[in-house]
Amino acid sequence: MPMKAAPVQQPCGRFCILLCAVHRPANTVRVPKTPLSQPINPGLEENDRKRIPCPLDPNHTVYEDQLQKHLKKCNSREKPKPVYYVQDINAGLKDVTKIPEEQVPISSLSKEELQDLIRKLKTASNGISSILKDQTLSHQALKEVLNDPKNGECAFKHLKQQASILGHMEQLHLLGPGRCFVEFGAGRGKLSHWVDTALQDTENVHFLLVERATTRFKVDGKHRKRDSIFERLQVDIQHLCLNKIPILVKEKLPVVGIGKHLCGVATDLALRCLIESFATQDDGINEEPSAKRLKSDNTQAGSNNFTDKERSGENVSESYNTVAGIVIALCCHHKCDWKHYVGREFFKKVGLGQVEFNFFQRMSSWATCGMQETISEACSSDVECGAQSSDADEHDQAYNRPECNSDSVQGLLTVEERKQMGHLCKLLIDHGRIEYLQQRGYKAVLQYYTDSTVSLENVLLTAVPNQCSILQSTA
Repeated sequence: MPMKAAPVQQPCGRFCILLCAVHRPANTVRVPKTPLSQPINPGLEENDRKRIPCPLDPNHTVYEDQLQKHLKKCNSREKPKPVYYVQDINAGLKDVTKIPEEQVPISSLSKEELQDLIRKLKTASNGISSILKDQTLSHQALKEVLNDPKNGECAFKHLKQQASILGHMEQLHLLGPGRCFVEFGAGRGKLSHWVDTALQDTENVHFLLVERATTRFKVDGKHRKRDSIFERLQVDIQHLCLNKIPILVKEKLPVVGIGKHLCGVATDLALRCLIESFATQDDGINEEPSAKRLKSDNTQAGSNNFTDKERSGENVSESYNTVAGIVIALCCHHKCDWKHYVGREFFKKVGLGQVEFNFFQRMSSWATCGMQETISEACSSDVECGAQSSDADEHDQAYNRPECNSDSVQGLLTVEERKQMGHLCKLLIDHGRIEYLQQRGYKAVLQYYTDSTVSLENVLLTAVPNQCSILQSTA
């Protein structure tokens, strides 16, 4: 009778491992495995290995004999630049005269020097209307949340500003299908979120959220649940070339530039990014026909009764210029920079230059530095402000600057005079931006979009191509 082969022993699993561990001979020594992250070179004891600061980021160290391997995977290594990154494309002048970092304090100016500076300011401002029209608007998309009693005072103020910005966009017929909304200095992306909410029934809508920081917020998760396409661009506006962004190259959608309290220099970088990215036809993007009106003159502003083709986004790009509109809430003029400022030609035309600009941009903080009590009390008891720290109005801290010291021009100007000069400096800087846009075929306007009790920086810059002719006069 043939012998049967012995059955193959199968692993008995966890119990067998435990049993073997119990019966392991007492003199058996287990050799610990060397961690893969720290391989020990042959012939070197652990204590003999030297750790050195990482040359890419000295905040952490690495074994000297593993340096080359570490540099290839270090999180601080220079990463490949995105296709839309073009070094200093929106930077402006490259040969600006160097101004010493320690600029002459305004408080050190003699009475004659300060009076001469103020005289130049008033002369340059002749012919510029210092009274802006109050255009506080709202939008249906935020009606429910504005009436929510759970909102704290700080949150309520942000919502009122966002509602007014959307109201202006609707008035300019910028809230429609077949567009790409580029939010500069996006932060949490709340402004884009509300634009998306207002456009919930439209199609072919894209959002580009431009922000230097890597942080993403919980509102991003809400975006993914909607049909609109959201994309974050982690890049400094100074290096952003819009006509190299893949989605714009492919779709050739008209762009709407938006921003809520885009600080100082960032506003100038954003304007140059929008206007000059499409100035050349290297990539064929700006071969679109000139902008036309989407609606007739007698169409009620703010109506969203789009045709079927408009709702699907078909042929809409043929009805708009590459940049269909700009809506930016301005702030922090004391952070402007002559090198990046778009209104240099205007300053030169009125007999001013870099020296005067550097004084005026610092003097602009006088417009709000007499209101520190109002600012500090605005959110002192609002628990929601802590959660919105990244959305907080940075300009609200302007009064902490040296120029805001009440003694900075003691005996030379009263508090009210300083406030007036500050507003005049801001107006002069903003008017240079208006002329920059006008010279490039846009109808640009400055207006108050909210009350000063809601935000001390309450001026909105809007612009649409001249051909649209739908911007109602707000002069």
